[in-house]
Amino acid sequence: MDEVLAFGRGRVPLLISIPHAGTRLTPEVEAALIARARSLPDTDRYLPRLYDFAAELGVSLLVGRYSRYVVDLNRPPDDSPLYTMPGTGLFPATFLDGTPLFLPGQEPGAAQRAGYLERVWKPYHATLAQELARLKAEFGYALLFDAHSIRAEVPWLFEGRLPDLNLGTHSGASCAPELAERLMAVCVAAEGYSRVLDGRFTGGYITRRYGRPGEGVHAVQLELVQCRYMEEDEPFRYREDLAGPTRDVLRALLEAMLAWGREHGRRNL
Repeated sequence: MDEVLAFGRGRVPLLISIPHAGTRLTPEVEAALIARARSLPDTDRYLPRLYDFAAELGVSLLVGRYSRYVVDLNRPPDDSPLYTMPGTGLFPATFLDGTPLFLPGQEPGAAQRAGYLERVWKPYHATLAQELARLKAEFGYALLFDAHSIRAEVPWLFEGRLPDLNLGTHSGASCAPELAERLMAVCVAAEGYSRVLDGRFTGGYITRRYGRPGEGVHAVQLELVQCRYMEEDEPFRYREDLAGPTRDVLRALLEAMLAWGREHGRRNL
């Protein structure tokens, strides 16, 4: 199997994780998808492009290359449920709206799925864990920003329109409360952008698994509505006129996270 992730090591104690931007498929999954699924509508498109300033800030960046239709990098390896609401698991069999992804009787079998876990999921998490350990060893603490995007309206999951900026801290368990406050202050200052902290998205597996503020690892998730940087319907065009202002907000969030770390990171062990 070809390269399953892209990783760039930075020089500051912050790692951005982008698990759902991948568009690669295995031949078995690609052949079995229904026609509607072949455009990969549940992808966090263009996020590496949106966060392309990471290298300039010295931030480490980890990006999954494979589609979540192969294996979902933000789900636990035992596929235990994360949410009480309906959703997709480690090996999605449906779209987010519950419609089947695969042609009848052609879902990947147990052996194929075990292979995807071994060859796609495990390398991503091994890299993530190793980089957080390196950052903590070098700086005394580590910061993790798990980046996601979603349609602004997901009626099969939520009523109404989602806020533009959905910050999640596992209901306060994945980072110091002062860090969450600092990030929310940036969101409040972002003119024209709605926001919420630990609303409908409190953080997936990555935030919950790696956020250990008592051990000096602080993790937050951002679920960004896609209409703030792209067209949400096919052909899913990137909109630089929208992405430019949004990139400014994202940069301010990461700069605030780094500033908080310099001031408080070591003291929150």
